[in-house]
Amino acid sequence: MADKIKDSEQNSEEKKDKKDNNDGKLRYCFSCRRTEDQTGPLIEIPGGFSICRDCMQKTMDLMKDNDFTKIGFPPNVVFGSQYSSFTDFMNEISGVSEPEEIGKLKPKKKKKKEKTEEEAPPLTIKNVPPPHKIKAQLDEYVIGQDHAKKVISVAVYNHYKRVLSEEQGDIEIQKSNMLMIGPTGCGKTYLVKTLAKLLRVPLAIADATSLTEAGYIGDDIESVLSKLLAAADGDVEKAEHGIVFIDEIDKIAKKKNTNSRDVSGEAVQQGLLKLLEGATVEVPVGAMSKNAMVPLTTMDTSNILFICGGAFPDLEEIIKSRLLHNSTMGFQGELKDRYDNDPHLMSHVENEDLREFGMIPEFLGRLPVVFTLDGLSKEALISILKEPKNAILKQYHRLFEIDSVNLKFSDDALELIAERALKKNTGARALRAIIEDFMLDIMYEIPKDPNIGEVTITRAYIEGTGGPEIRMRGTE
Repeated sequence: MADKIKDSEQNSEEKKDKKDNNDGKLRYCFSCRRTEDQTGPLIEIPGGFSICRDCMQKTMDLMKDNDFTKIGFPPNVVFGSQYSSFTDFMNEISGVSEPEEIGKLKPKKKKKKEKTEEEAPPLTIKNVPPPHKIKAQLDEYVIGQDHAKKVISVAVYNHYKRVLSEEQGDIEIQKSNMLMIGPTGCGKTYLVKTLAKLLRVPLAIADATSLTEAGYIGDDIESVLSKLLAAADGDVEKAEHGIVFIDEIDKIAKKKNTNSRDVSGEAVQQGLLKLLEGATVEVPVGAMSKNAMVPLTTMDTSNILFICGGAFPDLEEIIKSRLLHNSTMGFQGELKDRYDNDPHLMSHVENEDLREFGMIPEFLGRLPVVFTLDGLSKEALISILKEPKNAILKQYHRLFEIDSVNLKFSDDALELIAERALKKNTGARALRAIIEDFMLDIMYEIPKDPNIGEVTITRAYIEGTGGPEIRMRGTE
C-alpha cells in the first residue's frame, strides 16, 4: 500500500514538472486533442505542434492518399517554414525512429529552374533603333496609321536617348509622354504592344476604368507600377526603363453637373500627375493596393514612358463646334454639315477640345505628344487580313497546313468580310469574330476526309448561298 502511494506521488510530481516546463500549460495532441496524460509522451513537430504516437502512426498510413482531413489536420497548416507542404515533412520524418531526431532534420534544397529563354541584352544608347527603323518594324505588324507610327517612333527614340544618355549637360530634357486618340479597334493597344516587343522592354497595360482615388474601392494609382514591376520580374532597375500604357483614359474625364465626389474622374487625373512627371513612389509588390500585409518597394518614374490612349467618344462634336465658330450666314459662312463626313476630323484636335471633354489642364500638360489614329477603311481592313506578319489569314492558313490542306480566300470573299466588319463599327476586332463564324463548319468537316487537298472560301459560301470550292489530292 505504501508503495502504491509512493508511486502515485512520484507520478504527480512528474506531471507537475511537465506543467512547469511548459509554463503551466498542459500539452495535448494537435490531431485528437487528447492530453499528454492520456496519450503518453508527445512528439514535437517543427512549427510548435505536438502529436501523439497513435496519430503519428495513423498519419503514416494515410500519407500516400494525401487526405489529411481524415486525421483532423486542417489542409492549410504549414509545418515549419522550411517545408513547402505537409507531405514533404512526412516524407522526411518517415525514417526517423527517435522523436528527438525530428528537430534535427535538414530542409530539402529546391532545384533552380533552368532558363529556357534567352535574356534580352540591356538597352543602351548604341542599340536603340533610330525612328525610321522603328517605323519600318512597326509597318510589318501594323497596317496604315503612318502619321501615328512616325510620331510614336520619334517620341520613343527621343525618350530613350534622354534616359540612356550618360551626360545630360546643363539642359534638362523633358519626358515625351504621349496621348493617342482614335476610335475603338484602330490599333492603339496593338501599336504599343508591338513597340515594347521590338524594343524588348517591360510593358504594363492598365485600364483607367478601374482606377480610383486612394482610400476607395478599386485599384490605387500605384497599381499601374505594380504591373510594370511584375512584367520586369521584380527587377526595379529594369522596370524603371519600361513603358506603361494606360488605356481607356477618356473614362477618367471630369464629370459634369454632379454633386458627389468624383473619385474615379478628376481625382484620378490628379493622382496620375506625379507619376507622369516623375517621382519616387512606394509600390506594392504582388498586389494592386497598399496594406499592412503587402511589402513595398520604391520606384522612380522619371525614366518610365507613359502612353495614354482612348477613343474619346463625342469629341468629334466638340471639335466640329469649335471649327464652325464663324457665322453661318452670308457669303463667308460655313455650312453646319461641312465636317459631317470628314474621316480626318479627329486630326484637328487641340488641348482646348480635350479640356472641354473633361481632361484637366495639368494632366494634358504632362502629355506633350498628342496624335490621332484614323478609323479603318475597307481597304485597310483587307490589308489587315492579309499583310501583317501574324495576319489572321496567315494564322488560319497555318492551322490547315498542319493537316496538309491548302486554304485560300477569294478576293470578293475578303471584300465581304471587310464590309461586314465596317458595319459592326468595332474596327479590326470584328474581323476575327466574322471569320470564326463561317469557318466553324469548315474546320469541323475538313479533318474527316484525308483526301481533301485544297479549300477556297468564296463570297457565296459566306453569304450562305453556296459552298466552298474543294479540290481533292492528286487532281489539277
